[in-house]
Amino acid sequence: MSGLAFEAAFDLRGQVVIITGAAGGIGQSLAAAFAERGARLMLIDRAESVYDVAARYPGARGFVADITSEHDVDGVVAAIAEAAGRIDVLVNNAAIGHVGPAEAVPEAEWTRVIDINLNAQYRITRAVAPHMLARGYGRVVFMASQAAVVGLDQHVAYCASKTGLLGMARCMAIEWGSRGVTVNCVSPTVVNSPMALVGWSGEKGERARAEIPTRRFAEPEEVALAIVFLASGAAAMINGVNLPVDGGYTIR
Repeated sequence: MSGLAFEAAFDLRGQVVIITGAAGGIGQSLAAAFAERGARLMLIDRAESVYDVAARYPGARGFVADITSEHDVDGVVAAIAEAAGRIDVLVNNAAIGHVGPAEAVPEAEWTRVIDINLNAQYRITRAVAPHMLARGYGRVVFMASQAAVVGLDQHVAYCASKTGLLGMARCMAIEWGSRGVTVNCVSPTVVNSPMALVGWSGEKGERARAEIPTRRFAEPEEVALAIVFLASGAAAMINGVNLPVDGGYTIR
């Protein structure tokens, strides 16, 4: 591949990219990475700080929405499609965690984790898909986790939600691949972000890092760049895969 072809494969100028959970640590790194490649950002979060993130990038827009609400999702996707005229990439990044013994997870907490990490991901992808399929082009990337591949102590709801993403993505990849839309997942290890470090700090974090062959957690930028790759022309033939960004943790 020539240098020119390489640059063209990663040129996202003119592409409209939706990122959910855009106000969080990984979300902000995603916004920066896609903006650097020239993408037009449509950033969604339930926190109003998403407006501040969008203000950093020319042409970007922020939207406050609850992706567990079908009304909110349909409204924000319609607003993006009207404002941008197209949707090229959807990055399903929004997620929450829960730590606790499997036998003691409150019903409300189980429902909350599954609803945000799995149901909401389907809900927004379902709303975006018709826009992509009508044009015969699209890239969908789900933020899964090493918890989708291996069991993690006291993460039963989180593991269940992330494992569900892998199955959902594979089905979508089979159905939509021939229609120009690819669907893939990225599965990081613990990421140095505020959400993850709540449950992986101190001695527990030290033990977790020691179990990763690279002996460290992932940086948000490393996860973001893997997702930019899957959204780029360089990954046009990659469909239905789960890409670990885990320093080798899940090869054991």
